Amino acid sequence: MAIPWRLLDLCNISYNKNMDKDAKKSTSVALYRKYRPEHFKEVLGQDHIVSALEGALKDDVVAHAYLFSGSRGTGKTSTARIFARAVGCSLKDIYEIDAASNRKIEHIREIRDAVSVLPFDSPYKVYIIDEVHMLTDPAFNALLKTLEEPPAHVLFMLATTEKRKLPDTIISRCQSFEFKKPSLRVLESMLQVVAKKEGMTLKPSVAHNLALLSDGSFRDALGMLQKVFYATDDNTIDVSDVERIAGVPQSSFVHDFITAIDTKDASKGLVVIDTVTKENIDMKVFCMMVINSIRTLLLLRHAPDMKSLLQERYSEEDFSFLESLSKDSKNSLTAKTLKELLSAYNDINFAAIATLPLELAFIKMCKKVE
Repeated sequence: MAIPWRLLDLCNISYNKNMDKDAKKSTSVALYRKYRPEHFKEVLGQDHIVSALEGALKDDVVAHAYLFSGSRGTGKTSTARIFARAVGCSLKDIYEIDAASNRKIEHIREIRDAVSVLPFDSPYKVYIIDEVHMLTDPAFNALLKTLEEPPAHVLFMLATTEKRKLPDTIISRCQSFEFKKPSLRVLESMLQVVAKKEGMTLKPSVAHNLALLSDGSFRDALGMLQKVFYATDDNTIDVSDVERIAGVPQSSFVHDFITAIDTKDASKGLVVIDTVTKENIDMKVFCMMVINSIRTLLLLRHAPDMKSLLQERYSEEDFSFLESLSKDSKNSLTAKTLKELLSAYNDINFAAIATLPLELAFIKMCKKVE
């Protein structure tokens, strides 16, 4: 039977950084692939993991199995590939298995039969199993037997976005590392660097909005940057481009809704929510933008020294709006407001009607119901 795994394409691809924009638009290479980390120093936002792995390599205490868990697009698989190369593996001895499509016991049995074969020309054979939580129960049992007594030349690297779905017996036999979502600042910086390499000028407010929309995923952030890049003719991308192409709500919607909260104008706020829905804007994205704006407002009020840092993330009009509200100590925008909105944001995914959590939170803030 043919082994249903593919060898990783770990070859570096060289790019002409001086290509004009039209030439870049014709390329089929996605930005997240083009700028995928190739070395530990390029892995962003995961210093706690990089230092531990580099320490293990330095002290020659490589474990036989590692588990990388965390949300999507945080660098789990890229780090596994980097580590595989760092232990001296060549392309021939690195195997990547997608557990979403190779999840049955027969697939794991093939690994069990193959691990006894010595590497081609490396000290290790490395098996990277992505989305490992997708394996069936019988497949987990078969994998457990292999993890308990692996040959000395075999290294397993498991990656998952759903660690809670893994059996404790699997977790206990791996060195486990939790990948954190990168901060907004890290994402913004990464977007600026990539934009510059691609010949684009990215305004700080644009980088901030794209970082917010990515929900902590490097891959999603670069995907949205490429989407906006391809849909514009100008090398300078501004907020209006992101609003038009990436589904970010117009700042006027956010301003009107925040004003409605402040003035407790129930009719105005509910009309804004209805308008946002008719504009086909994701309700969770809209709620997130409102939360971020009110957070900025509260930071301006309680930490004025942060003004210069916060200011660069907004257009002049948006920042002026938030700064004006932050100076009004009598308005009703408080930490309690933010707490209500956060609760609504978390409930949107589970609501039968997407607008309902935000509507209920808004009505509660207007004190129309207790």
